[in-house]
Order: sequence, then C-alpha cells, then structure tokens
Amino acid sequence: MPNHHDWINNAVRKIEADYQRSADTHLIKLDLPSIQGIDIYLKDESTHPTGSLKHRLARSLFLYALSNGWIDENTTIIESSSGSTAVSEAYFARLLGLPFIAVVPQKTARKKIEQIEFYGGKAHFVERSDQIYAESRRLAKELNGHYMDQFTYAERATDWRGNNNIADSIFNQMKLEDHPVPTWVVMSPGTGGTSATIGRFIRYQKHTTRLCVVDPEHSVFYDYYQTRNCDITSDQGSRIEGIGRPRVEPSFIAGVVDEMRKIPDAASVATAQWLETLLGRKVGASTGTNLYGALQLACEMKQRGETGSIVTLLCDSGERYLDTYYNPSWVAENIGDLQPYLDKLAVIETTGCC
Repeated sequence: MPNHHDWINNAVRKIEADYQRSADTHLIKLDLPSIQGIDIYLKDESTHPTGSLKHRLARSLFLYALSNGWIDENTTIIESSSGSTAVSEAYFARLLGLPFIAVVPQKTARKKIEQIEFYGGKAHFVERSDQIYAESRRLAKELNGHYMDQFTYAERATDWRGNNNIADSIFNQMKLEDHPVPTWVVMSPGTGGTSATIGRFIRYQKHTTRLCVVDPEHSVFYDYYQTRNCDITSDQGSRIEGIGRPRVEPSFIAGVVDEMRKIPDAASVATAQWLETLLGRKVGASTGTNLYGALQLACEMKQRGETGSIVTLLCDSGERYLDTYYNPSWVAENIGDLQPYLDKLAVIETTGCC
C-alpha cells in the first residue's frame, strides 16, 4: 500500500519537523538564600507549544501509534484525560489532519476545554474521573477509531535511555551548575510515564540521583507504593488537575522510585500561589505539589548539613486555573484554608526550616 506508507512517512516527518522547530525548555534556578548550598531548579514545561509537560507525551504517543500501525489518515483519535494531554494531542491531531475527541471529567478547567476546541478537538464529558477509560474504549469501538490510552502507553512510548527525553535534558542543562548531578529529582505522577522515564534514565546512566515522587490527596499511587497492591482504587478523583489517579495506572513503575510522599492539596495550592511571588507569574497546582516536596527535602538536607541540588518540574501555567486555584471562593469551597501552609512557606523562605 504505497499511498498508505506515504501518509505514514509524511505524518512522522511533520511531527519530527515540529520538534525541530521547538527549543528545549528552560531550567529555572530559584532564589532562596535561606537554604544556601542547596539549589532548587524548576524545569519549565509550560513553554511547550501547547503549554504543558504533556506536549512531550503527546508527541511520543503519536509517534508510537504511527510506528505500530495503529493510526492512518482515516483514524479518529480518542484519549482519556484530565485536560492537558488532550490539549497536546488535539494539537498533533490537527497537525496530521485527524479528528480528535477528548474524554474528560466534567470538572476539567474550562480553559483546557477551550484549548482542546481551539486545536480542532471535541470534548466528551463524563461525570467522574474513573469513567474516562471505559467511555474512551466505547467511543473508539463505535467510531472505528484509536484510543491512545496514555495511562497504559506513557511509560513505553518514550525512549528512557536518552534520545532527548526530559531526563536527558535535565542532566545536560545541569552540567555547569555548582552541583551538576542532582541529589534529588522530584516528580508528581499523572500517568506515571514521566517518573518512569526519569527513574529508568537515572539507573541506566548510573547516576547517584534519587527520585522522589509526590502524590496528591485522593490518589492511590502512594498507597500502592507502600503496599504493592495493584487493586487499590479510590472513589474520589484528585483535586489537583493533571496528577493523581483513582486507580493504579499501568505506566506507574514503582520499582524506579526511591521515595514517595503524600502532599496535602492545600499545601499544593498554597505553594503554587507562593511561587508566583518568586517568579512573577502563575503556575498550576501540580507544580505546587512538586515544589512543596522539593522544599521538604531541601529543609531536611539543610538540617543534616548537606549540600546539593534538587530538580523538579513546572508543569503548566496557572493561567489555565484562574477560575479554580486562583479563585479564593473556589479554593475555600473545594480545597480549604491555605493560610497554615502559606505560613510554613514564609518560615522556609526566611529560615530554611520546615
């Protein structure tokens, strides 16, 4: 089928050309004199064309599906998502001229829905986050389409050995820093694919870096890490968009994680708001989850008299969440009182102690 192969070849070329037009994302060093000798960095994934870390995943998933022969010029693409992956997949579907449907929870931020639609995709709503999987499979069967299934394929679609993945980028960007090999990399799990990539890369490249995965409330990853019971489920979805899952996702690889921590949702949102005072711009709440875990580790390192570096991720912009995490009424109703954690952050900023 030469015409079919021509389409596949051209589709891969378009995705690779898009990558060639994109610069790497910045690595931002935070200015926190209170923890002198311990440097914290944020890998700013919000600068991707679709505004989040999930741009990398969407690119990998499309290349993986094309290489496996799962999609062609007539395929409707379906994905289950809390929003950001769907935005990025809608972008790549438009690039290839393919229809795209995102199966998303009803509570997904309106800004994300608008971005999915901006790239030509459609949103298909379900009531609860645990309903997205079955509904995506149903739609794919009904439309003779392809269900991307980020939660299964995230960990295998990315080349974790190197090849310009996010871990390779982090370690290359750190080479000239005071502590070039990070003591810790801190990551929160959505699919689990990025933590799998980073953890595998660390081991394959024989680094001494440890991986800390931080989980929000109402997510089962932390409990699974402690028990290894893959049947654990939650009947309540995560309130921190983009991370935390009600079931143990196939892409979450516990064996590459050195430590896990559960971060209160109020701490995540407070840290995201506090970070705006350091960066001059808003970030999403999942970045707050990441940074709060990084700050905990930094305080503990300081107490032990250690020096080193910690790298975490700035996952997306806070402009997507003006009606939620930056809306005081919404926060009071859905998250609770942030002040205790804002007070803790003020102490960290002035004394370096948690």
